[in-house]
Amino acid sequence: MKVLFAASESHPFVKTGGLADVIGTLPPYLKKIGVDVRVVIPKYSAIKSHFANELNFIKYFYVPVGWRNKYCGIFQYEYRGVIYYLIDNEYYFSRDNLYGYYDDGERFAFFNRAVLDMLWQIDYKPDIIHCNDWHTGMIPVLYKIQYRESSFYGGIKFVFSIHNLLFQGNFDKSILGELFSLHSGLYENGSVELNGAVSFMKSGINYSDKISTVSRSYAFEIQSPEYGENLHGLLRSRKNDLWGIVNGIDYDIYNPEKDSMIFRNYNKNSLRNKMINKLKLQKDLNLEIDENVPVLAIISRFTPQKGMEIIRTIGERLVSKHVQLIVLGTGYSEYEEYFRYLSSKYPRSVSANIYFDDVLAHKIYAASDMFLMPSLFEPCGLGQLIALRYGTIPIVRETGGLKDTIIPYNKYTGEGNGFSFVNFSGDDFLRIINYALDYFEEKDMWNNIINHAMESDNSWDNSARLYKLLYESLM
Repeated sequence: MKVLFAASESHPFVKTGGLADVIGTLPPYLKKIGVDVRVVIPKYSAIKSHFANELNFIKYFYVPVGWRNKYCGIFQYEYRGVIYYLIDNEYYFSRDNLYGYYDDGERFAFFNRAVLDMLWQIDYKPDIIHCNDWHTGMIPVLYKIQYRESSFYGGIKFVFSIHNLLFQGNFDKSILGELFSLHSGLYENGSVELNGAVSFMKSGINYSDKISTVSRSYAFEIQSPEYGENLHGLLRSRKNDLWGIVNGIDYDIYNPEKDSMIFRNYNKNSLRNKMINKLKLQKDLNLEIDENVPVLAIISRFTPQKGMEIIRTIGERLVSKHVQLIVLGTGYSEYEEYFRYLSSKYPRSVSANIYFDDVLAHKIYAASDMFLMPSLFEPCGLGQLIALRYGTIPIVRETGGLKDTIIPYNKYTGEGNGFSFVNFSGDDFLRIINYALDYFEEKDMWNNIINHAMESDNSWDNSARLYKLLYESLM
C-alpha cells in the first residue's frame, strides 16, 4: 500500500504549528507497520539551513497555473526512513512567512497542481493521497475532474484530514477559471462554494473518499453549528466517511528519561529528579525557589481559541493563591501585554516569556506541576499529551482532543490523569484549579496522579494503526 501525504509544512524542515508535528512524525510510524509512505511539502526559504543544504535535486518541469506556466523544481530528502519531496518555486515560496499573503490562493493553487503533475514526472503512483488542511483541498478536485481518466493516474483514492476547521482557504470564485482552468459549474452547484467564495476546505471534504480529523470528540463537534464553521451540514452528510483519530506525540523526542534539553532526566520512579528541574527553572526565571509552591504552566499561542480570555479574567485571582505561573508563547497583542503586566506586578510569581523557544518549552514541561489548557475548542491538542509524558498534570476544558485524552481524577477509584471542566467560564476554570491544588497538598495522592499521567499511552503507534485501517477501507 503506497500513501502520499500532501501538506503545507512538516517537522523537521519548517513549522508554524501542530500540523508540522503530525506530518513529521506520523509517516515514520506508518512506515514501521508496513505502509509505503512518502510526503510532499513546499520548499520554503524558511526551511532550516542544514536541511536546505542537503536536499537532493531530482528534476524540474513547468506547471500550468491558469494560462501561465510556472517553474517547478523537485527536491528530495530522506528523514527517518521516509522520502520527503519538496516543491520549489522561489516566487511562491521564498518569503519571510509561510502564509498570510494576498496571493495565498495562487500559491497553493500552484502547489496543488504541482503535487499531481509531480507523480507522472517522477514515475511514482500512490494508491492513496492523504491531503491535510485547506492548503491541499483542491488536489482531489483537480484529480477527479482533470486527471483520473488518464491511464497513469487512474484508481487513486483520497483521504482529507481536517486539523483545524477554522482555517478554510476561502478565495474569490474567479480563481476556478483563472488558476485551475475549472468550469464555473463547480461553484454554481455548491460543491466548492462557501459563503460566496471558493473554499479549499469544503472542496477537499466534498471530493475526497474518506475524511479524518484529529480526535473522536472533534469529529462529532464539527457536525454541530457551534463548531462546524458553516460546514456542519456537509460533515453530517458525510458522517459515515468521517473518522476521528487522535494525534500522538513522538516518544523519542518527548522522553523525560533521555531528553537532553532538561536539567535532570527522570521517570515515574525518580520524581525527585523532576523536582530538581523545578528548582533549577525557578532559579533561571528569577522566581521564588520553593519546591512546595505549585508551578502552573501555559505554552500556547495567545488566541481566543486557546482560552486566553478566561485566563485573563482569573489571572490575578490565580496568582494571589501562592502559586507560580510560567507562560511561553506569542499571539494577540492584548494577551501578550496582559502577561507582561502580570509579570511586572508579580515578578517572583509570574514569568512571562513572550516568544517561543523549544528548549525552554521542554524545561517548562519537565519542571511544572500543572499545565493549563482552557481551550474554547481544540481539535486535538499536543500540549496536554506532552505534559502527561513529563508527569505535569493537565487542567483542561472538555472539548475535542482534550476530552478524549484527559481522564478526570476520581478520588474514590484513584483513576484519572488530570482535571477538566465543561463550561467555558473563568469561574469554573478557577474552581477546577483550586480542586487540583487541594490534591497537590496530598503528596501521596498527587504522586499517584503523576504515575497515571506518565503511564498514559499517547504515542503514534496507536494512531498509526488506525490510519492503516482507514487506508485499508479504501483498498
